Amino acid sequence: IRVGSTGALTDDINLKDVIVAMSASTNSDFASQYDFPAHLAPTADWSLLKTAVEAGEKRNIPVKVGPVLSTDTFINAIPNVNEKWRDMGHLCVEMETAGLYALAMHLHKKALAILSASDHVFKGEFLSPEEIRDGFTDMMQIALDTAWTCAD
Repeated sequence: IRVGSTGALTDDINLKDVIVAMSASTNSDFASQYDFPAHLAPTADWSLLKTAVEAGEKRNIPVKVGPVLSTDTFINAIPNVNEKWRDMGHLCVEMETAGLYALAMHLHKKALAILSASDHVFKGEFLSPEEIRDGFTDMMQIALDTAWTCAD
């Protein structure tokens, strides 16, 4: 289970909101190493995803679930790229989930990314380093509950 920060793309996500990544598009060529004869769709493990959503519900923590964008470019030179990602339904942008999901699929393992919004690409909002350090308890609690419930 990966936990981390993300940049929100959609209007319904606010700072510190929790996002569970159902799938992860990417502009990286990471998955090419697996010689998969198509474009791989890196996807979360259903049992982990379902458990994380249920953990949020039990704690009255709202959780957004959907596709995320994993990019290997911190600042992208393509004009309007963030609008394109948002318009295709991506909730947020970060850098690791697609690689994690592709690797887990390759190894026949379970993986899930639980993210918390540290900034909002379109609203121009961001958390300070101290707010990030102290403000991601909801994400961490959901991750811990999920790990505990799914431990073999």
